[in-house]
Amino acid sequence: MALLDTFSPKKSIQGNDVCRFDYPEVFVLILSVILLAIHFDFSPTSMALLIVVCLPSLMILIYNFRRQKSFWTSNIVIILLSVVIGSIQLCPIISLSLAALIGLRIIISSPENHLKLISVAVVTVIIFYYVSVILNSVEIDCHTNWITPIILLATMLVILCHFRHIYREYVHYEARAEQVVGRLSTMVSVINKLTRFIPPQVWEPIVKADSPVTVVNKRAKLTIMFSDIVGFTELSDSLSADNLADILNTYMHCMTLIANKHGAVLDKFIGDGMVCFFGEPNSRGPRQDALDCVAMAIDMRREMRTLRQKWRLMGFEGLYIRIGITTGYCHVGNFGSNNRLSYTLIGKEANLASRLEAVAGKGEIYISESTHDYIAHDFDCEYAGAFPLKGFDDKVSAWKVLDPDENKGKLSKWVDHTLPGFNLHLNFRDMQDNDYQDIRSRLNLALARIEQEEKSAAIEIDAASKKERHHHK
Repeated sequence: MALLDTFSPKKSIQGNDVCRFDYPEVFVLILSVILLAIHFDFSPTSMALLIVVCLPSLMILIYNFRRQKSFWTSNIVIILLSVVIGSIQLCPIISLSLAALIGLRIIISSPENHLKLISVAVVTVIIFYYVSVILNSVEIDCHTNWITPIILLATMLVILCHFRHIYREYVHYEARAEQVVGRLSTMVSVINKLTRFIPPQVWEPIVKADSPVTVVNKRAKLTIMFSDIVGFTELSDSLSADNLADILNTYMHCMTLIANKHGAVLDKFIGDGMVCFFGEPNSRGPRQDALDCVAMAIDMRREMRTLRQKWRLMGFEGLYIRIGITTGYCHVGNFGSNNRLSYTLIGKEANLASRLEAVAGKGEIYISESTHDYIAHDFDCEYAGAFPLKGFDDKVSAWKVLDPDENKGKLSKWVDHTLPGFNLHLNFRDMQDNDYQDIRSRLNLALARIEQEEKSAAIEIDAASKKERHHHK
């Protein structure tokens, strides 16, 4: 194996500029011309061939110990091999042996150089064949001596070394590939976890465009929504930390899904509240942004009905959502330092949305005049009045967004009625076709039970009345 290691191509050594030999064909070249010179008693032709081949070969040997392999070095090696093939007048076995080295050298070279190297090899062989025929009036005999097996053996060793080197590189790259795949999987897993803390509208352009992230912001027209849970603060005083966290996480999960569905940028959670906005980094126009925001708010209010019914069954009463929305110019973008950035918005309009949310009642959506101008033709609204708001000199007019189902009567998609000991919540939007039969049977069972209890109560009342009359007699 020491001999194979000597002839086999080596990789460059990291940490210095030394590069070991990458062209073991040179040893075959030198060996071939030396044997030919000895065989032909150092004739002028063999000596010329020896000089023409050995000097460049030695230069390549010295050069490649200091530098990486290149196209030009490979080209020279192929030319020298072709010179020998042509000079020996295409002696079959030796020529095929050296041609195999040429073919292997071409294969392991860059694909864009294959045609160039083949052309150079063919032209060189033809030229030196005719030169040899002209200079030597007799045919060179290389069939009946020991040159052929030696050169053939040396060629086979070099080819074996090349394949051994290629195999070792394959194993090395395969191991590296497994490491890279493992690291990539880890990075993807970490990125997937980190993206949960960042709105997709923010991280997707960064990942896809590989753009730099710096402290930069701009003035843009946004539609901003503030929301929170009415009664959550009072409820938190009477609940355990586990129940409180469960309610809050369930609420935020459902509202986040709705925000993502409508394409909102979820800016932040503030306790039991959340801040969303439309208009950056992707805007569909101020009017459409306002429409999308109001539609999202209505869906959140509807979802809160479903959540409130679940919480009622758990013993948690009185949880409602309230929302404030406005449209106007704010500064939005990356705020902070180069070490810690936050994608958020700053401006008077954001404060206005927060103040509108604070004056809204249970289950109410308050919008400013600017938002109302955009959405009035698509949603039913009711003037709520003018309110003195903190931070604003003049009273601010607000409109209440009505639920599209609120005035539809029998066509409403919601039935929600609560009495002591009675909770009825029907959400026809979420019902499936196969649910109706089950709902009907349960309602019939409940109705039968109500009739039974009503009869029992009537009998008890009648018995009590008779007993009271008998007592008076």
